[in-house]
Amino acid sequence: MIITKDIKYIGVNDHEIDLFEGQYEVPCGMAYNSYAIIDEKIAIMDSVEIRFADEWISNIKEAIGERTPDYLVIQHMEPDHSSSILEFTKAFPKTALVASAKAFSMMMGFFGTEFTDRRIVVGEGSTLSLGKHDLTFITAPMVHWPEVIVTYDSYDKVLFSADGFGKFGALDYDDEWACEARRYYFGIVGKYGAQVQALLKKMKVLDIEIICPLHGPVLNENLGYYLNLYDTWSSYRPENEGVCIAYTSVYGNTEVAVKILASELEKRGVKVALNELARCDIHEAVEDAFRYDRLVLATTTYNADIFPFMKEFIGHLTERNYQNRRVAFIENGSWAPMATKIMKTMLEKSKNLIFAENEVRIISSVHEDNVVQLKALADEFSK
Repeated sequence: MIITKDIKYIGVNDHEIDLFEGQYEVPCGMAYNSYAIIDEKIAIMDSVEIRFADEWISNIKEAIGERTPDYLVIQHMEPDHSSSILEFTKAFPKTALVASAKAFSMMMGFFGTEFTDRRIVVGEGSTLSLGKHDLTFITAPMVHWPEVIVTYDSYDKVLFSADGFGKFGALDYDDEWACEARRYYFGIVGKYGAQVQALLKKMKVLDIEIICPLHGPVLNENLGYYLNLYDTWSSYRPENEGVCIAYTSVYGNTEVAVKILASELEKRGVKVALNELARCDIHEAVEDAFRYDRLVLATTTYNADIFPFMKEFIGHLTERNYQNRRVAFIENGSWAPMATKIMKTMLEKSKNLIFAENEVRIISSVHEDNVVQLKALADEFSK
């Protein structure tokens, strides 16, 4: 794949993987992106997952012919982008490694060496000239590891953005960008909104025409769309109006209530995203919770606590700094119902949450008074 006259794509697609980072379902696989900048000197931008080292090195050789890379730029040390570094150094023993000081420290942990005989340490504002292409390095700590740098090529106006602007899915699978980019962002980067905001601020002073991430497609048109989404996500602002309903139901009674509420909301013209936490991809539910401006949590009291899937779900939200939303509660309990109290306690450190005035308490099964409560909640959440 040709990115520009001098920049070639040399990454790989992974269709063997089922769970990314051991937890995120990726039915369409993953792309591990790497790029070659071919000038008077050659820079390879990042490595790939070790299972694809041979394919990646073959791609490098095909892209650069008989030449040898001068530099391997390592922006991020997570193994899906760094675990082939050792294989690279064997294939190209004269190539220098370019990375942050923290990245070289991490290499000791991963490889037992910091490559002191061939390393170039870069930090904020460091530059590297390849000829026409002058690379400027920009630190991006905790987007989403502490050693991360991104790289700006002023000649082709390209930002190599590390894990920023990435998405799930191999590159030979054609799908709409935002859905899997949103799930990727909130699953992996979502905790670090302040750090993403800091990176976006640095990007504003750059003339960027192309973004080359480490996962997902190269972005080379309508960049404002992607930048605006990242600004929205990292500011914890709702992206769309609508209600995410996340629920668990042991014997179906809580589900009855949830479906009544969903129907009443839809009658009032409200978009509803329904997630049964025991059966859905919980990370899709997390995505919906951050996407929409209203959230309903419905669960049972269970072992003097709340149902495990709901506890896990709220943990995912609070871990990622869930905030700036309206939240309503539905609880069910045959005796001593306390789910709403527990859920509120779990959310008490979250910022700018407005709890609904109308709460629904079910005693075992849905009764007429619960239907009245559900309609009242639908009225409140349709405003």
